[in-house]
Amino acid sequence: MPIRTTCIGAFPKPDYLPISDWFKIEHADKNYTADVVQAWTDSPEHDALFERATREAIEAQIACGIDIPTDGEQRRENYVHYQCRHFDGFDFVNLEHRVLRNGAYETDLPAIRSRIGAGKSVLPRDYRVAQFFSDRPVKITLPGPLTIMDSTANCFYGDDAALARDLADALNAEAHALADAGCVHIQLDEPVFARKPDAAMAYGLETMERVFHGLPDHVIRTAHMCCGYPEHIDQPEYPKADPSVYHQLVEALDGKLHALSIEDCHCHSDLSLFEKFTKTTAIVGFVDIAVSAVEPVEQIAARMRDVLQVLPPERLIAAPDCGLGFLGHDLAVIKMKNLSAAANTV
Repeated sequence: MPIRTTCIGAFPKPDYLPISDWFKIEHADKNYTADVVQAWTDSPEHDALFERATREAIEAQIACGIDIPTDGEQRRENYVHYQCRHFDGFDFVNLEHRVLRNGAYETDLPAIRSRIGAGKSVLPRDYRVAQFFSDRPVKITLPGPLTIMDSTANCFYGDDAALARDLADALNAEAHALADAGCVHIQLDEPVFARKPDAAMAYGLETMERVFHGLPDHVIRTAHMCCGYPEHIDQPEYPKADPSVYHQLVEALDGKLHALSIEDCHCHSDLSLFEKFTKTTAIVGFVDIAVSAVEPVEQIAARMRDVLQVLPPERLIAAPDCGLGFLGHDLAVIKMKNLSAAANTV
């Protein structure tokens, strides 16, 4: 049986959509307030375009041999704020200027100005559209509480742990709505766990459990923890979280999730890391999403064989390191075809 394959979340957006991938330079000239973005993503006049883009993303993944495709996040201006716009407590009109990541980045962020509440569920719509075009179960992603906190301005809560719990409860309502709609693969994206392991240990593990609390047994609970995005493709030496933190995170999460997604192509982990996956399935990144160089099939397969010295094949799923937006459609397709070809050879 070949190694199963999946994508992480984002698939490159086509140019005909009214929104583009969040990192593209033209966003500097766009006003991403709530009313503007909702006019783009929630207006019925754009439904046909988003459905077309979702269909093309699903069909491309399946044609590449991906076993567990995603919706490609085609309606999302970015994977964090798209969800936050539909929660109570966020202000997307009066933005807050913040300097982030030790001064390396500054921007205007939506603000938390009252208690977080679930609001109206939006992801079941995206799931139903995507699943209509797929002959296999589609995975839908949620931003995690710590990652939301790192991408918004807290102007209300005096306690980070309390904010994380309220965000988790709101996300739990969204996860249940997805499960009720029929979604069996729900993934929580928490890259901040790798950047802020102390916060992850202090209250992040608890809030992750709150997000998934009470879901039906058949729902596959997955978390994704990459080490960070560059500002653009082929950016050498961009700052990333230390991948050695994966050892601590896997030890803490093994057996509490069905699957845990980690980077491995950008920087190979020591094989001893995979010994810590005693119960949880490892979703391992075998292709780099931040470089244009294409990994040859045999190179990918060789790394898979390394990991299979430690993990049984039924507890390994092959993936890219993270979302595919940086690569553009054609390069993403080439890399996913090579990923699937390598999985079939081992």
